[in-house]
Amino acid sequence: MQSLLIGCGAGFSGDRIDAAQAVVSTLIAREQPAVLIFEMLAERTLALGQLAKNQNPELGFEPLLEEVLAPILKDCVEHGIPIVSNFGAANPVAAARTIQALARTQNLDGLKIAVVEGDDILSKVDLAEMQIWEGDRELATGAGAPIAANVYLGAAAIAQALTDGAQIVITGRVADPALTVGPAMAHFNWDWQDWDRLAAATLAGHLLECGSQVTGGYFADPGYKDVPDVAHVGFPVAELFDDGKIMIGKADNTGGTVNLMTVKEQMLYEIHDPASYLTPDVILDICAVQLEQIAPNQVGLTGARGRARPDTLKATVSFMGDWFGEGEISYAGPNAGKRALLAADILGERAKLLSEPCRFRCDLLGVVSVLDSDDGTLRAHTPVENAQDVRLRLAVNAPEKRTVERLMHEVNALYCCGPAGGGGVRTSVKSSVRTVSYLVPRDLVRESWRYVSGEA
Repeated sequence: MQSLLIGCGAGFSGDRIDAAQAVVSTLIAREQPAVLIFEMLAERTLALGQLAKNQNPELGFEPLLEEVLAPILKDCVEHGIPIVSNFGAANPVAAARTIQALARTQNLDGLKIAVVEGDDILSKVDLAEMQIWEGDRELATGAGAPIAANVYLGAAAIAQALTDGAQIVITGRVADPALTVGPAMAHFNWDWQDWDRLAAATLAGHLLECGSQVTGGYFADPGYKDVPDVAHVGFPVAELFDDGKIMIGKADNTGGTVNLMTVKEQMLYEIHDPASYLTPDVILDICAVQLEQIAPNQVGLTGARGRARPDTLKATVSFMGDWFGEGEISYAGPNAGKRALLAADILGERAKLLSEPCRFRCDLLGVVSVLDSDDGTLRAHTPVENAQDVRLRLAVNAPEKRTVERLMHEVNALYCCGPAGGGGVRTSVKSSVRTVSYLVPRDLVRESWRYVSGEA
């Protein structure tokens, strides 16, 4: 059977909006069966989508949907390249109608757009009876009423829709590799208990799901891991074969690189147990995977192994969190480091005057921030005598918005009330979302798909 090409046009919500164009051009040039995927959904992204949908029933899907699809939709339709994506987020039906409207402006009538449903379980299960994933048990304490609850679906509905002739398949929450597993199952018609082939498709999906991470983007480290023309990094294209072999490459005539190192880094990314990577469709074991540099920017992989899928599905439940604030001010020139430290001490003292509880920390950007700790022990031992350019950052979490706003006012007050020479104050206050992972019995989830017309 002929191999299948799967190109990735995005690795997260907010990814580069023109990346898919080179991918689509590459898929067209290869003149073989191909699918384009967009992976644009994270846990927090979905919760924000649900909040947007609550405010407006026509929102809640990927905000950049039209900008991403407009340049490539006509080419994909005319060349028979289905599009599969989770950019439906909290509102796949509204996303479908938006695409139908876009299609009409490009004289593309009668598109077969399918939506996958069943991931939204907020009103369908009793969370009090569900098992909290062991890594999140402490996070659930005092979490309050959930604003969203979405289970990670597998690839079955995607495959069914593609087999039926869907030109675009829109999902909400599915496991990221399912965007690749679904097209593979539809193309090769593999058995759903052929665990090794399911594992190979899952591995391919895992390599594709973060976009340019596998083609050198996130990999780049000048002088240590050099990558050519990162400004025009190409997004990945995978080729899947009927025997489970995988070939990873990238869009033609683009920057970036695909080599053994980039592929190994992405293969291990977010894998807690290489022998047991749990997904809704299969448990993936990558311990025996063999990699080979076939040609420049082409890496072959074989040896993925699979076991029967788990009995439970992961669900992400989102809750409203505390209010979050950030305030920054800069100090430069002689003694800048000590002035910034004094400003941090002032903010700490002012925080003690508040009657409401809060958590806060100060960072010295340019001196120490990422490697600091919440108790400031590293910062306290960091030499600042030679610092000439420091930006002080205050981060605050509190249950009450007014508490966060009060400390942001204190940052602004450093203009005159703090050390000499402070400037460039920026502050922001926003609500936050917290997520907790649950394990849901598979038999409680009802996955389905259907076509959606462009009419409301």
